[in-house]
Amino acid sequence: MLRVLRARLQQKHRTMGFPSGPAPEMPDRFAGRPVIQEPCPGDCRVCRDTCPVQAIRRGEDGRVELDMGRCLFCGACSEACPKGMIAFGPDYQLASARRGDMVVSPGPGTRAEAVSELARKFFSRSLKLRQVSAGGCNACEADVNVLGTPAWDMGRFGIQFVASPRHADGLLVTGPVTGNMLLALEKTYAAVPEPRIVIACGACAISGGPFADHPEAKNGVDSVLPVDLFIPGCPPHPLTALDGLLRFLGRPVPDCKKVI
Repeated sequence: MLRVLRARLQQKHRTMGFPSGPAPEMPDRFAGRPVIQEPCPGDCRVCRDTCPVQAIRRGEDGRVELDMGRCLFCGACSEACPKGMIAFGPDYQLASARRGDMVVSPGPGTRAEAVSELARKFFSRSLKLRQVSAGGCNACEADVNVLGTPAWDMGRFGIQFVASPRHADGLLVTGPVTGNMLLALEKTYAAVPEPRIVIACGACAISGGPFADHPEAKNGVDSVLPVDLFIPGCPPHPLTALDGLLRFLGRPVPDCKKVI
């Protein structure tokens, strides 16, 4: 017992100060919000042909657009672009309440709105989530579980994972929703008492990820259930997930662009 107490005294307080304090330092290879420069040659298809999940397209105005909901943040497009028009910056605030807000156009871009009036009204002080792995590879699940460690401690915000959907306010779903998990997901959702919310976490849960259009994948959660919050990434960084959850509940979170 004395050794345990001595170790705790040496470790001191390990929970980060975010969001009232500084955000944790991101690794050098972190790939955040993509930044697209102009002008991009209209006849160039290098980035589109390189992207493994067809996350890049030409918009109606002819400009290049990147869908963060499909993007794996692998950086292949950035490396392949002969003009260096695409880069992944340090902006970790990627979560959005609307699917369409995850499409990035040329320019600096703005932080997408993530707040939910339903969540802010009913769950702003206490949010219990049942996590459902609907065919995920365990990468998103592992990074979300990090939020329960002492360093992140999302419980201090009243956000916790629970074992039973009967005790939950909503679902946090990972994976592309495979055929084998479809019925289980639907039953779990039905077991959550109303009002309830659904969070799609990761590229697979948002769009099917690398499994999009596979006959055994449903191309994401919103093809089955109404989604209230989208957290992109493959997998999303824990800071992206925590920031998205806090903004979803209407908690004050500083704009990282004003800090970086």
